[in-house]
Amino acid sequence: MSDVDARFYISILLRRLPYLVAIVSSALALAVIVASILPPLYRASAKILVEAPQIPAELARSTVPIQATQQLQIIRQQITARDDLLALARKLEVYGTEKAELSDQDIVDDMRFRIAFEEIGLRSPYGDPGPSVASVSFTADDPDLAARVVNEFVDLILLKQQQQRTGRAADTVKFFDREVGRLGSDLNRLEAEILRYKNENADTLPESLEFRRSLQTSQQERLIALEREESDLRARRSNLVESYALTGQTVDGSVATPEQQMLLELNRALAEQLAIFSENSQNIVALRARIASLQAALRSRPATESPSSASDRGERSGLDLQLSFIDERLRVIGREKAAITQRIAELTKSIGATPNSETVLYSLERNRTNLQTQYNTAIARRAEAMIGEQIERRADGGRFSVLERATPPQYPESPKRRRIVLLGAMGGLGLAVALIGLLEFFNGTIRRPVELVRMLDHQPLATIPYISTADEIRIRIRRTVAAVFSAAAAPVALVAAHYFYMPLPLVFQNVYQWLTALV
Repeated sequence: MSDVDARFYISILLRRLPYLVAIVSSALALAVIVASILPPLYRASAKILVEAPQIPAELARSTVPIQATQQLQIIRQQITARDDLLALARKLEVYGTEKAELSDQDIVDDMRFRIAFEEIGLRSPYGDPGPSVASVSFTADDPDLAARVVNEFVDLILLKQQQQRTGRAADTVKFFDREVGRLGSDLNRLEAEILRYKNENADTLPESLEFRRSLQTSQQERLIALEREESDLRARRSNLVESYALTGQTVDGSVATPEQQMLLELNRALAEQLAIFSENSQNIVALRARIASLQAALRSRPATESPSSASDRGERSGLDLQLSFIDERLRVIGREKAAITQRIAELTKSIGATPNSETVLYSLERNRTNLQTQYNTAIARRAEAMIGEQIERRADGGRFSVLERATPPQYPESPKRRRIVLLGAMGGLGLAVALIGLLEFFNGTIRRPVELVRMLDHQPLATIPYISTADEIRIRIRRTVAAVFSAAAAPVALVAAHYFYMPLPLVFQNVYQWLTALV
């Protein structure tokens, strides 16, 4: 501290006092001008209570699953949109006569700068998301205007909140109405298609497969029975014809011709001779030869030889009657066999086509089952949507209510005039000290004996102070006056800019936004 030459620094300060006074006065004057020019700004605010859903979700679920706080954020973005802000500014005449000087973008930026949202969460005793309080504020140079703008924002928030919830609930109901209609139409169309397919493929449907198989089996059994009967009839007919041809008798034993009667007598005689003679006796051999000869003659006689007597014609008529009966029965059997064979072929074809019909039908029925499931689900969800719509219409799904409306503030929030003046004076003092220090730093003149000793490295016998001439004093006065005028140019320029170019608050706001954008 002993090395500090206070008198020297005080002498510098006194010598640079005009600069100090000029800079501090200019800064102070500038601060006073700014503090006096800046208009008073009033901030009005309102509070909105954001409540959770009133009905538990376990009992009735709302169709608007978004939480109230999230909805408030969405509404905040909506009401601060460009068109809404311009419409609000025009409606409330926020800018009055200045509107013609401001572009739409300037108005939107300024409105967004003035609006402030704040959310205060409230604790729930059960740990669930509890209600919260949202604060909306707006800054304006007119307290009534600030309050009207805030209340307009509050009304707009409440209106959009109600419109969003009821609108979403109504849109949900309309969506499910359309879905129910669409699914119902698709279901009816598919059922008609299934019915048409069943009618067109009635013989190959899988539900009649067992019946057709059993019918096929019964038809096959009937065909076998007919074939057996046909075979029996043909054998009977052959026997009748052969018996008549060999014996001349029909199946009832009546004689038809003399050769046949002779043959019977020879057979009878053979039987009698066999009871007396052996097989090798001549009588037996002769009888057998005659019988064989007569049988050969009867076999060689044509079957269509006309009868020669009335008895022969009677026997022949009985045989023809039996043969005609057998032939008629064979013709009936033949027709029935043909019909059964065709029916079996049709059944075989339909049974073979059943898997394809089953695949197509199952595909259609599977689609119908899926559509039916979707239709039932849509019906159930439409019922839930209708309940949710009623909840939203009653405002039980999440409600915004005004806790405190905005009133015109009595005192401005800004500017802080005393603080501005004090900061201006302190800034001017600091600027003056910095300028004086800079001037002295670059000043190489020897002003103290110690500086002379340091430069010469010898102790002088005596020092004579510098005596200024009259011209030097006048030059110094002129420099002081020029410095004062130069320092005063800044506040004068600001005043001129405020009144002839752009209001200083708007200038400061633009500077602030520019700095914010840079950051």
